[in-house]
Order: sequence, then C-alpha cells, then structure tokens
Amino acid sequence: MSAQNQVRFDAETYRRAVEATDADTLIAMFKDDAEMEMFDKRTPPGSPAVLHGKEAIAPVVRELCERDMTHEVLQVAVDGDHVAYTERCVYPDGAMVMSSTMLDLSDGAIAHQATVQAWDEEAHEQIEVVDFDAADMQQSFDHGHAEIARLAGHNVTRLTLEPGWRWSEHRREEAGTELCMLTHSAMVLSGTLRLQMADGTEKDVTAGRIAFVPPGHDAWVVGDETVVAIDWTGNDRSGQA
Repeated sequence: MSAQNQVRFDAETYRRAVEATDADTLIAMFKDDAEMEMFDKRTPPGSPAVLHGKEAIAPVVRELCERDMTHEVLQVAVDGDHVAYTERCVYPDGAMVMSSTMLDLSDGAIAHQATVQAWDEEAHEQIEVVDFDAADMQQSFDHGHAEIARLAGHNVTRLTLEPGWRWSEHRREEAGTELCMLTHSAMVLSGTLRLQMADGTEKDVTAGRIAFVPPGHDAWVVGDETVVAIDWTGNDRSGQA
C-alpha cells in the first residue's frame, strides 16, 4: 500500500473516545486479532494480564467505560505506527489511577496495546461501610455472578459461583487467556473451591479458609454447594475468579 493510500489512525478521535468513555468507538479501532497487555503491581512484567483478539478485548473495554470515574488524556505522542499517551482517571472518592499506554498500529488500527498503571493507596481518614447488595458494579456470567464494591479506593468483590462453574469453561473466552492471570486474596464463606496452577498443583479452599492465588490458575466449584467468596485483592476485573 502506498503512503498516499495508507489508512491513517485518528489519534484525536481515539482521545475523545477515551475521555467520553465511548466503548463502541474504542472497540472499533482494534484489529480483529489485536492483543492487549496490562501491567501493574498484581500483573508484573513476568506475568501480565494478556487478552487476545477483539472479542476478548471488547468486554474489558466496556467494563472500563462503565466504571464510575472520569478519564483525562494528558499527553499524546504519535510516531508513524506507534502512539503513546498518559491518562489520569479519578473515582468519586478521589482515588486516582495513572496509566501510560503504547499502541502499535497496523493498517490504521490497533494491533497491540500495552498499558502500565498505578493507583493511590493513601490511608483514608473516615470510616467507610459498603453493602454488596448496593455495589458499585455487578456482573453476571454463566453459573455465577459478582458484586464489586468500592471501599477506601479499592475494589472488594463478592463472588457467587454455582455448582458446575469452572473458570476455564465459563470465563476463559471473555478473558482471552488459557488461565486466569489475575492475583487473588480471598476468603470462602460457603462451598468448596478447587484451585489448580499451570504445573498441575491443586488446593481446595473450604468455608472459613482464606487463600492467596497467584496468576496462572484455573478454578472450579467442587460438589453440589454454591461457593460464596470475598476477594479483597482489588482487581479491576475481580468478576474473574
């Protein structure tokens, strides 16, 4: 394709879509086989969260756009098939998330996105009480649902997983990874949840027990009792066990 006829990426349209939380416009700017990587303290460079394909990226973009926060693109730099920008997001309670993103382009569309993010962890000086039944975000998925409440600038999730639920069967397609690449610190309130790492190591977490689960795991409900668990790691996508 000649330079004259080459499809150009509209960085200004992308910036406006980010700030307006226009999920449809953002998703349309990705290639069908695009890849998205996210790095933060939970998913360091050695084990980033990775999504493969527009179908896996789309629900994550929509969830981000639905979140109760403001988005501000601070700086944008365009160099050929590469776009870099910084973004500031602020929750209603004042908690701030800063991120730096690099976009690699192909034929005027996003082929690869890599985002590094960090957020405030300052101590809050007032008592906060939240109710999961009136949580900020609620997610429904096959064989389960999640209520995600915002507490002291962090996400706390109540997961309800029905008998027959398994991450690799019911959440893998949406996540776009073979295994769950999030870190979890959780307490099981009822039922039994089996965890399996990539090397085959398995552990059962039963009611009343707590668990730390590193990235690269599968999980499923054991038996006929529904699993209810509280995950306080603060994952932005905690609906994935």
